[in-house]
Amino acid sequence: MSSLMVSISLSESLGARLKFGPTRTPGCVIQWLTRNCLSQRPELWLDSRQGLGVGRHREGRARPDGSLVPSHAFAGAGEWADPAPVLMVVEVTSYDSDTDRRDRVDKPRAYAETGIPVYLLIDRDACEVKVHSRPDGGRYETVQTLPFGKEVVLPEPVGIGLDTEPLKNWVR
Repeated sequence: MSSLMVSISLSESLGARLKFGPTRTPGCVIQWLTRNCLSQRPELWLDSRQGLGVGRHREGRARPDGSLVPSHAFAGAGEWADPAPVLMVVEVTSYDSDTDRRDRVDKPRAYAETGIPVYLLIDRDACEVKVHSRPDGGRYETVQTLPFGKEVVLPEPVGIGLDTEPLKNWVR
């Protein structure tokens, strides 16, 4: 009970919102993606806990659902790491009112401004994946949108192919 109280106090002091619910669907999606990334690029790691310094976004900080990096890139980085080694960030949409602005507008802009080469949005509302690449200032020059079930090839420097059929299992 005391650890729950500590977590709530910490989240309140950081201005975060706590969500409680029966589903771990975003976690399942990240596990699926981790397995795919590691099987094709074993020298990389999909980190699902590391916060990043990203310029002007929400006080210069973002905590993506996943950051694809060389396996020891965040060793000793602390809570908010330099995003320089990040090859790709991943966001999985949630079913809340803030997801449209946060995952489809604010974060792509922040990640592009930061120079992160690839932003993968797994959009469970639209049942599609969006691959943003070629960052240029505050936007990505290339955005490829494909429905769940299609093969997606993530551009270099990622170079991973994904069969997105399993994503159909994690939508409402």
